Amino acid sequence: METRWTPRVTVAAVLERDGKFLLVEERQTRGLVLNNAAGHLDCGESLTQAVVREVLEETAHDFTPTSLVGVYLSRYQGHDPVRGRDRDLTFLRFTFCGTLGDFHPDRVLDTPIERTLWLTPEEIRASTSRHRSPMVLRSLEDYLDGHRFPLDTIYAHESVFDPAAFETR
Repeated sequence: METRWTPRVTVAAVLERDGKFLLVEERQTRGLVLNNAAGHLDCGESLTQAVVREVLEETAHDFTPTSLVGVYLSRYQGHDPVRGRDRDLTFLRFTFCGTLGDFHPDRVLDTPIERTLWLTPEEIRASTSRHRSPMVLRSLEDYLDGHRFPLDTIYAHESVFDPAAFETR
């Protein structure tokens, strides 16, 4: 039986306020790394629903996406000491920007998030060795360069939310 290669679909947010950007510091096998608020698309949700959920879970802020910044493809190859095996993973990342809303100070951040940090673009550029992936900096640079695509560029068929809505023709 042939196994089909499938990338992992993720979402991320570039979150700006007063010229600084909100990143998360998270614990990974290689130590503490910096990342955008980001995570995997869950079954039964749209990409915009996923990024709203991930921003809340990882930063304790409400988020309203207003634009798609970009779509990124990256690959990770390396040894996973926790699982004791080599990994070869490809990620398809949809990065959004928008309006950061209310902060919920009593909300516990998702594991493995240690804390959030407001950093300038210069501080983010100076810390690339700590970035979880090259997409952290690329998303920032695309945002700063004005990359914005309308949210209606992305379509989610109703079958995403209700599998019975799928019709074969």
